[in-house]
Amino acid sequence: MRGTTFKRCGCRNPETGKKFALGTCPQLTKRTHGSWWARYEAPPGADGRRRQPYIGPFTTQRAAQAALTDELATAERLGQPVDRSLKVGSYLEKIWLPGKRRLAKSTYADYEEIVRLYLAPGLGHLKLVELRDKHARDLYDAILQINRPLPASEKPSELLQRLLDARALSPRKLPPAGKPTRKQTQPISPARVRKVHAVLSSALNSAVKSKRVGHNPIEHVELPRIKGRRVKPYVWTAERVQRWQETGKAPGPVMVWTPAQTGAFLDFAVDERLYALFHLVAFRGLRRAEVAGLSWQDTDLKGSGTITIRETLSEGDDEYDDAKSEAGERTVALDSTTISVLLAWRERQEEERLAAGAEVWVDSGRVFTQADGRPLRPQWISMRFDDLIEKHGRVRRRHVEEGWAPDRIARRHRVSERAVQGVLRGDPLPPIRFHDLRHGAATLALLGKVDMKVISETLGHSRHSFTADTYTSVLPEVSRAAAEAVAAVVPRMSADEVTSEPPTPRNVVSLADRRRRRTEHAG
Repeated sequence: MRGTTFKRCGCRNPETGKKFALGTCPQLTKRTHGSWWARYEAPPGADGRRRQPYIGPFTTQRAAQAALTDELATAERLGQPVDRSLKVGSYLEKIWLPGKRRLAKSTYADYEEIVRLYLAPGLGHLKLVELRDKHARDLYDAILQINRPLPASEKPSELLQRLLDARALSPRKLPPAGKPTRKQTQPISPARVRKVHAVLSSALNSAVKSKRVGHNPIEHVELPRIKGRRVKPYVWTAERVQRWQETGKAPGPVMVWTPAQTGAFLDFAVDERLYALFHLVAFRGLRRAEVAGLSWQDTDLKGSGTITIRETLSEGDDEYDDAKSEAGERTVALDSTTISVLLAWRERQEEERLAAGAEVWVDSGRVFTQADGRPLRPQWISMRFDDLIEKHGRVRRRHVEEGWAPDRIARRHRVSERAVQGVLRGDPLPPIRFHDLRHGAATLALLGKVDMKVISETLGHSRHSFTADTYTSVLPEVSRAAAEAVAAVVPRMSADEVTSEPPTPRNVVSLADRRRRRTEHAG
């Protein structure tokens, strides 16, 4: 592979008005006129035509020669010349993103949003081979500046302004004559910046593998530190429930019911049309998108007693997607009670199908559906769960604060008297999110002394260490057993031993005995 260096400029012939031919400008003899370039013979393109890429400009011939040497060495090592005209934006949008369509729809949508909102406006104008770690650091600093006040009299940098112009609009429907608002009004978190870095790093690693660049230039970029700790679940102990009743505030964003509280909710919701959905999640810990996408063809209730998590339905999607990850696609074993609950629900769904008729019924094939067979929206599941918890509280307040009789409460809130009696006999039910039922299923399994690996596989976690780190000390009953085992190792005196008279040591002689012995000896 051959190459050469030369000097060129953009001057025009005053007589013809056209640019001088390469190397014919009379001013090129001057040291400060024009720039140095390099050109080399590259392998023919896909169309078989000759290719001679340019490299430059450079201020000296020595710099041009060094760049040419590096380019030829790179082409020799990679087996092909580097496309120096390929820009970061074109590579991400036209080459890298299309190759990621096999990912889960939600993951691909997140990648596409990161490219559209951050990487393309921030780095898209740069050539891929000229991308450096400084460009990534500047981008991350600008992202962290979004939705934060600038110092007085300071204007946004050009990079920050490009990011601000690309901000996403809110997907919510606008009222007539309403103005669109931004999707994100809070400052971007360091965790989001780390996700942006992960996406960019993945794209550049792919560029290295496809021999478009020689190395990943952002491999060692320092990322912003995430302040605070990962949020862990807290259990609703009696003391926390009492404090919640006094202040109306939960101790943390992620709360878990005790076994008794979970049982109280299920007893109250037993007459709910979709009771089987809440029962399944409470005991087996399915994600919301997983339970919305569960299909009857992926169940084996009368055989092995299992369900297979294979498809999901996320909020805003109209089509079903694959499981969240390889670990998310799993087969979950069911207990006999849950199997009976699902079989009863299947019979009820069949009755609804017959009552709706073929013209109305939508055969979605899903386990949990609306009354006409249409799939459930994931957000509706959470809203219905919240409504049931709120109804539990209203039933209790009707009797305790307003003095209503159980039969009146049952008629007013359309629940059975049996459910009302259960609410009145029990304790207040503190609030949790629907996703916290999944956390509760994990802690119930720990309380049942299920192996940590089995719990992790049931939940669809990719790492067993994540499961152990998150749930080991959630329920007091689990950690209390360990505390009792430690306390049993240390021997202590009993209460009877402490109150009784201490025995006299055998080898200790009292002062009176010493005097008596001295008197006898003197006599």
